[in-house]
Amino acid sequence: MRITHTLLLLTAAAAGQLGAAEGYTDTPLVPGQKWHVHDSTRPQPVVVTPGTGSTAEQPGKPPSDAIVLFDGKDASQWKTAWKVEDGAMVAGGGDNFTKEEDFGDIQLHLEWAEPTPAKGNGQGRGNSGVFFFGRYELQVLDCYQNQTYPDGQTSSIYGSWPPLVNACRPPGEWQTYDIAFTAPKFKGEELVTPAFITVFHNGVLTQNHTQYNGDTNHKAAAAYHAHAPTGPLKLQDHGNPVRYRNIWVRKLVDRGEN
Repeated sequence: MRITHTLLLLTAAAAGQLGAAEGYTDTPLVPGQKWHVHDSTRPQPVVVTPGTGSTAEQPGKPPSDAIVLFDGKDASQWKTAWKVEDGAMVAGGGDNFTKEEDFGDIQLHLEWAEPTPAKGNGQGRGNSGVFFFGRYELQVLDCYQNQTYPDGQTSSIYGSWPPLVNACRPPGEWQTYDIAFTAPKFKGEELVTPAFITVFHNGVLTQNHTQYNGDTNHKAAAAYHAHAPTGPLKLQDHGNPVRYRNIWVRKLVDRGEN
């Protein structure tokens, strides 16, 4: 194919000594953006070193730009002093909020294990939860051979949306959540855009850019109430000793004009 556009090369210095970056500046503008198609002057994505995967015995390592909220030993990022044993934080003593309250759009990774032997049924078996802004819940529950109402089972948007599938492992085994959360946006008291969440439970997609209907409620419909653009994360203590390990978060950059 014949190339008719002018090819521009950035210097090695401008490209961070990683070699010249190719591209064009005489192509059409991308709709809604200030950049040309294949623009050579557009900012390069930040380089991030990926982490490593977890095994049943050993948690993995977070990516290089992650904020580590719990590494198996240090629970100082959390307000409530949950017991730490065998590399895990154990739910008990009240809901646990992060000390940092500057989380908006994020990627969150955490691993959790249900009590064994399993005790109770339905919502009474291994109940906990992950809350964004302390108000939008992603359910944690032992639903391995344990049924409950669908919009309250593991990886449900509690009270609104069941998971696409039940991907639970048996109690005692480590399970993973990999989550992309988009924070809601308000203008004064008015909701401009709702919150959304994408969830992989044990590597299986269970929520696909699912919309939150508002603050999580029990036996009541969700509804939005205006709040600040960022807030804390919360792990719920529901009276069951659910264990958590390898918790890290990445703040997602607003693309803006990039």
